[in-house]
Amino acid sequence: MKSVRRVIISCERCPRLRVYCRRIATQKKLEFRDWKYWGRPVPGFGDSEARLMVVGLAPAAHGGNRTGRVFTGDSSGDWLYEALHRFGFASRPTAVSRHDGLVLRDCYVNAAARCAPPDNKPTPDELRRCRPYLEAEIDLLRRVRVVVALGRVAFDSWLKASGWWEKLPPAGRPRFAHGTETRLPDGTILIGSFHPSRRNTNTGLLTRPMWHGIFRRARRLLGPEPERRARKRRAGRGTMPGDEGERRPWPLNGST
Repeated sequence: MKSVRRVIISCERCPRLRVYCRRIATQKKLEFRDWKYWGRPVPGFGDSEARLMVVGLAPAAHGGNRTGRVFTGDSSGDWLYEALHRFGFASRPTAVSRHDGLVLRDCYVNAAARCAPPDNKPTPDELRRCRPYLEAEIDLLRRVRVVVALGRVAFDSWLKASGWWEKLPPAGRPRFAHGTETRLPDGTILIGSFHPSRRNTNTGLLTRPMWHGIFRRARRLLGPEPERRARKRRAGRGTMPGDEGERRPWPLNGST
């Protein structure tokens, strides 16, 4: 997985996004003026043997683009990690920096786009160019059994990256809705959820009980973390960054 992280961090495929992220990292937000912004593409984060994958849209300009870790340092991350902690997938309920000691348990978090986009809206071409990174993570994280996709873009992006978009007939493709649950032919369960953006949480489109219901369901589907895995995690293995579980070389030649 280290090789995937390195390639993601060095990516320059989308000029518009790279210019925007670097500009934000230079201009900064007043309250973060003392921070050294990350300003680069943001890799996924979590347990290399995870059974739960959470897919977001993209890093926030002053969240992941600042801290260098997905859903870290912004209000969406406040919602996400609180829920993951509540249901046993995270060691703590908050995420403020990539050096804060947060450990994910049986969970891996990533995004459809790895650079913060203007107005939180990556273009279809930018999503397409970023898709190989999601494909690579799906390929390496072979133990994933439940996927929670946050928003329609993340939902469709995971379907495309996993290959199910092409394998399933159009009429048979899962359709996004909050709380929708689809068991795919290989047994993977895809759950849709509204994204915990301020727009959704401040307007009441997504409430805390609705949000907790998604991760309560994920926990029930997976059951408790296997004791063997828990012992391994306590011994310091099975968390990212790391190459545990990497199955094959992963060269990216820049093609999309």
